[in-house]
Amino acid sequence: MEYLYLICFFILGLVFGSFFCCVGLRLSTNLSFIKGRSYCDKCHHDLVWYDLIPIISYITLKGKCRYCKQKISILNPFIELVSAILFTISYYSFGLSIELLLSLSIVSLTIIVFSSDLTYMIIPDEVLVIFSIIILILKFILNGISGVFFALISGVSLFIFMYLLMKLGNILFKKESLGGGDVKLLFVLGLILDPFLGLVTIFLASFIALPISLYLLYKNKEHMIPFGPFILIAFLIIFFSKVTSNDIFSFLTMLSI
Repeated sequence: MEYLYLICFFILGLVFGSFFCCVGLRLSTNLSFIKGRSYCDKCHHDLVWYDLIPIISYITLKGKCRYCKQKISILNPFIELVSAILFTISYYSFGLSIELLLSLSIVSLTIIVFSSDLTYMIIPDEVLVIFSIIILILKFILNGISGVFFALISGVSLFIFMYLLMKLGNILFKKESLGGGDVKLLFVLGLILDPFLGLVTIFLASFIALPISLYLLYKNKEHMIPFGPFILIAFLIIFFSKVTSNDIFSFLTMLSI
């Protein structure tokens, strides 16, 4: 029975991953993701249902549009697969619980931000507002009004820290060092993490981003790199590992002895 649930969540992740990828791309270009049919980005031909089967359609079409034969972005099947894996990990980690809903909300936010930030370097405000509300509601169900209060304190603290970091970076590099969306994203993640784990997330994100950034800086003449995906990768590592601030303090104390 457990394997059946894992398979179901994997399939759900594929389906929702495809949808959330569409949400991220369309919101970033001010298009409706509710109205209108899916279409090819190159020839704008409407797609039928068998063109939209997650991953399978990409494989059967050999990565090309059925109608114009232009290449389909690898981002779509990549996002679908990542979403399926994260949905499955969420169920495996939390079972059927409120924590599972919180985890799936985080994964959904991650997929949308990945799609929009990687493609257009935009993190839509609408997405951050909606998921902030969802997370606060789930926090209230889990921990009551005190949980909501501490979540807001943590979110505001990380927002202020990231904002000051952005201002410092702008002064040092004499150009935009971080996007406003990255700062707002830290507020949302702060609703889940305590301030210390939030700082660890920023440090880990920077560590993960460094080698990739060096490569992208070499390839990208504009020197513009989306930081949101790295923040979310670091966040997911901390979230799913279930590490706490006390665990990190204990580890640091052990190293210092």
